[in-house]
Amino acid sequence: MEWIKKGLVFEPKKFGDRKWMTSFAQGPATYITDDFVRVYFSCRPDADSNGQYVSYSSFVEFDRKNFPEILRVSDAPVMPLGGLGMFDEFGVYPFTILKDDKAFRAYYGGWTRCESVPFNVAIGVAESHDDGQTFERLSQGPVLSYSPDEPFILSGPKIRKFGNTYFLYYIAGKKWIVDQGRPEPVYRIRLATSEDGINWTKHNKDLIEVKIEADECQASPDVIWHNGKYHMFFCYRYSRNYRGKEGGYRIGYAVSDDAINWTRKDDNVGIDVSEEGWDSEMVSYPHVFELDGHIHMFYLGNSVGREGFGWAVLNGELGA
Repeated sequence: MEWIKKGLVFEPKKFGDRKWMTSFAQGPATYITDDFVRVYFSCRPDADSNGQYVSYSSFVEFDRKNFPEILRVSDAPVMPLGGLGMFDEFGVYPFTILKDDKAFRAYYGGWTRCESVPFNVAIGVAESHDDGQTFERLSQGPVLSYSPDEPFILSGPKIRKFGNTYFLYYIAGKKWIVDQGRPEPVYRIRLATSEDGINWTKHNKDLIEVKIEADECQASPDVIWHNGKYHMFFCYRYSRNYRGKEGGYRIGYAVSDDAINWTRKDDNVGIDVSEEGWDSEMVSYPHVFELDGHIHMFYLGNSVGREGFGWAVLNGELGA
């Protein structure tokens, strides 16, 4: 595979009148119509007086007929933060959607702050009744949370439906480590399946083998069905010293015949950091989709999307 980079296509700083969106455009996920390509993403306002951030989710719409011309950006977050003490009081990130004959639903990581470690995350679900403009929580609690086999953070959900089964790919924390006095999470890619999108069965196993170290961290498992196989694009990093180029995120690739058992083939991924610019230190959180006969990828660059998200187009066949 070879991905042709097209550059940074959405920069939140260009829409500074929206005070809840001054930086970051993380976890891009598409909703495609005949007229536009809507991309949901998560963003942040400026930090508070204690240096603490919150995260909202919003969207940008690109003109499908003149892609990637921007038609509009949401005037407000698609849903508010959770109330006092709720699991998503401090963040709604990332945000992934699925529209089928049953509902227009979003699955998201709900963030709460902690004392001994900086945060914890569980997965929530919301529905839209205005074609994805806004979403309402289905409950005050998460739809997928901690369990004996997954005792720490659950985040990074990506919802898919293959046949009559819903597949929710996500990350689950393995443990916390301390690096230079700072707690850091170690997490892997996991899977839950459902017949209704609400009640889930966890598969309780890591889907992708580790490659760079025993404590490798993996995130953003984005799955697409194409040419008779399932293809997963994800990102991975070192557990320490990962905020710069040396240990920062890279995009990985795996294939499967059943969407459950995966073979990792990073050598075939066809995309890496650039020599300079907005994605010269890391590439991460890929979202791959088909549009008008081509395979496209949105992805994040340095500082995990602080400047926005970029766009690449596949040259050749997926998986080749």
